Amino acid sequence: MKAIVAVDRAWGIGRDGRLLQPIRADLRRFKELTWGHPVILGRKTLATFPGGRPLKGRRNLVLSRSADFRAEGAEVFSNVEALLAAAPDDSIVIGGASVYAQLLDFCNLVYVTKIMSTYDADTFFPDLDAHPAWEAVETGPVLEEDGVRFRYVTYRRA
Repeated sequence: MKAIVAVDRAWGIGRDGRLLQPIRADLRRFKELTWGHPVILGRKTLATFPGGRPLKGRRNLVLSRSADFRAEGAEVFSNVEALLAAAPDDSIVIGGASVYAQLLDFCNLVYVTKIMSTYDADTFFPDLDAHPAWEAVETGPVLEEDGVRFRYVTYRRA
């Protein structure tokens, strides 16, 4: 299993249920990396998508604490064990924070977009640079879009 996330310098990922800094190039990369793969996400993340609808071109596996939650076009799981039993190995965890926290130990690769700014985040991803179980195996060049500097870093479980 893999994960994909965009973080700021403090490993912040969001504020008030929204991305800290949407970057068009990063959103294109997200689509390229996840297209055709099952994606695992939480109910709150699903709600942020246009119309609250699942992503097209992907099998959407939604983790929700509510056993009554339903989402047309998605498979909903009320516990991690059931989700893991149904999730293929090529699944990609796409958030939010509680889903990352529950599933990071099951991932062997994480695609990180590191935004070279710090925002007023209220939601964070674990700092993989400080985590002994993870190592950066690929670091891309610094890119810039609309004055926002960022780079892509791939982490592999050590």
